[in-house]
Amino acid sequence: MIAIVGAILFSFVILLSILLICGLPLGELTMGGRFKTFPKKLRVVLVVQLIFQILFVIIILQAGGLITLWFSDKVTRTICIVMAAYLSLNAVMNFISKSKKEKYIMTPLSLLSAICFWITAFRM
Repeated sequence: MIAIVGAILFSFVILLSILLICGLPLGELTMGGRFKTFPKKLRVVLVVQLIFQILFVIIILQAGGLITLWFSDKVTRTICIVMAAYLSLNAVMNFISKSKKEKYIMTPLSLLSAICFWITAFRM
């Protein structure tokens, strides 16, 4: 159940990435609000990031036993722990952001996603 919640929460990050790639003015939710609309060069980076984000949703679902294994249990657990640590750090960075939208929307999203990754990794 926690893996499903984590996948759903992290899917909001995926949705945000897709909307940013499409040029919607949602840049205040990321990178300290530096860009209202992401420049085209940064959108290319977001496409690569999007591929990894989709992989991380697959990983948490795999770790939760909801889809068949792509990787060994050890590799899956390691990826979940690394992702949980990354999201924990990301929550801290979002919290200290100058952008109020990033602080109040992305901080809880990152923190709750991190908690789901932590719990799922250690329940394997």
